[in-house]
Amino acid sequence: MSAGRPRRRLHLPAWTATLYWKFAVFVIVMCCVLATVVGVLVHVLVGRQTERQARSVALSELDSVADAYVAGEPLGRNAAVDPADLPAPLRTVALRGERGTQLAEHKGRPVMWAVTPADGKALAVHIDYTQRDAVIRGLDRAIIGSSSFAIVLTLAVGLFGVSRITRRLHHTAQVARRISTGDLDARVDDPHVRCPPYAQDETAAVAAALDAMAAALQTKLHREQRFTADVAHELRTPLTGLHVAAELLPPGRPAEMVQDRIRTMSRLTEDLLEISRLDAEVEQAETEVRQLGPLAERAVLATGLQAEVRIERDTRVETDQRRLQRVLGNLVSNAHRHGRPPVLLTVDGLVITVRDHGDGYPGHLLDHGPQRFRSRSASGRKTGHGLGLTIAAGQARVLGATLRFSNAPDGGAVAELVLSPPVPGPRRAPSSGPGGP
Repeated sequence: MSAGRPRRRLHLPAWTATLYWKFAVFVIVMCCVLATVVGVLVHVLVGRQTERQARSVALSELDSVADAYVAGEPLGRNAAVDPADLPAPLRTVALRGERGTQLAEHKGRPVMWAVTPADGKALAVHIDYTQRDAVIRGLDRAIIGSSSFAIVLTLAVGLFGVSRITRRLHHTAQVARRISTGDLDARVDDPHVRCPPYAQDETAAVAAALDAMAAALQTKLHREQRFTADVAHELRTPLTGLHVAAELLPPGRPAEMVQDRIRTMSRLTEDLLEISRLDAEVEQAETEVRQLGPLAERAVLATGLQAEVRIERDTRVETDQRRLQRVLGNLVSNAHRHGRPPVLLTVDGLVITVRDHGDGYPGHLLDHGPQRFRSRSASGRKTGHGLGLTIAAGQARVLGATLRFSNAPDGGAVAELVLSPPVPGPRRAPSSGPGGP
């Protein structure tokens, strides 16, 4: 038994998913349904009433003609016996000995026929229905015109009202996106929230909740940043004392272990201080034009670790040498600490790639980026504090660069640093000191 073909789903344009478009369609459909129901009802009621009046007039005329027929008087121009264009159903009714009426045509014009039996024949009378039919047609045109005007007016007023709501929702969404990118000073400031006498609708409630969330998040983040900076500053003094005391210990394995732990604590404290400065956004890059390839090579040499440097396409960049070397050094160190050799650094124009051949980055880092004090391998094993990549990402933002993390298809973690192109105009000349090209 062969499987059936999968059904193709109809993909509508993106703009059809907006509240503005849905409201417009809803208003048009509901107005059309309402106008159709009211129009049909009015048409039927007026048509029935008009036909009832015409039948009454035709039967009254038929009685007068019947009396004239019995008296042998002239019947008049609208009466005849067995007229040729009498509708067959009325002729049958008259032959059965009954009276009847029917709306039909006479010489191409609408008329109301009325018949009665007369000596085995059909005595018929017709009255003109043209004026009544014209009235009904004019009523239909009035109903269509007024309904169209009502639909357009209702749609315009409705769209004006919903546009105000959608503009407020779009503004709230823009503020939410700014907050998600780190702009915690962004606020909606909806007028309905700032003015208590105004009644607050659901949009104002969402805006107020978003502003309250942003304020609470900003307060919490500032407290964490202040706590991190205070802890790092407070640790500096005792660490300095421990370092001096460790120098006084007699040489031996215990003294080496103590000094190694003190150096580790000192590096951790300096990393925390650097992160606190990056969080406070007080760091500014001091840029100058340099050749990118030699900068990458010196960054690898400064780490003291083995890494292959490939310069596929060298270029000149306007960057901060110290910060760029800090980023590349942290990426290479992270590749050695959490991955497996060989570690490869590739320079291809403004793109620098650092790759190892380990288990790759864990899922939470790929989804949310590096986070301090959360560093685990792809297998879930705790591997460090997560400060190296956090500092690398922060320094990349100061440089105006983009740092992306991914995993290679054949295994291994890949960090890609994309630098900004040089700004056209006057450039600062390269320095000729030890860090010069």
